Amino acid sequence: MEGHRERKKVRTRRALLQAAVRLFGEQGYERTTVAEIAAAADVAPRTFFAYFASKEDVLFLDVEVRWQVMLDVIAGRKPGEPLGDLLSRMFEALVGSLAEDDELDFALSPLRAQLMFAEPALRARGLTLMLEGQPLLAAALCEVYPGLDPVAAGAAIGGFMGALSVAGLVAQQQGGSNEDVLIAGRRGIEIAVNGLSSLDGS
Repeated sequence: MEGHRERKKVRTRRALLQAAVRLFGEQGYERTTVAEIAAAADVAPRTFFAYFASKEDVLFLDVEVRWQVMLDVIAGRKPGEPLGDLLSRMFEALVGSLAEDDELDFALSPLRAQLMFAEPALRARGLTLMLEGQPLLAAALCEVYPGLDPVAAGAAIGGFMGALSVAGLVAQQQGGSNEDVLIAGRRGIEIAVNGLSSLDGS
């Protein structure tokens, strides 16, 4: 019985996501209401709020989970592991967490990027999430790399996130596939890591 309930929850969440993505694309983010999303998914509006705290949360799905994935990689630093290797491993863990989430399946990424350019409220939300999460990663780096000072750790995380985000975004804007976006993100990390070679952080 528990398995059936869980499958039903997954189906409902996916239906809400698909309805939101379709409506945002057809009529815009601001004009789309929670009630319309719920109706398109054939559920009551209160059901929407059982899965998402707000309309914005549809576009920033499981952000806290993604931060935790990276924090877990940092906390599990291997003995003597260079900073560049750790950052590369963070990227692979992040990609793995996305690939395992079939509800996400990269479907939101192009729409999220498009809407964040168009909607000031969403840009502000994205910036707030970055400002909240990146200092946590930098602080975690300082804990496992005693030789890193907070400023250097912040620069390392900023370089990592910037390279990943912008390289992937450019590939996306050029019409690249999901695989192209991942390849671009991986290349961006490699470039950032090579630039960080002066920080041994041991």
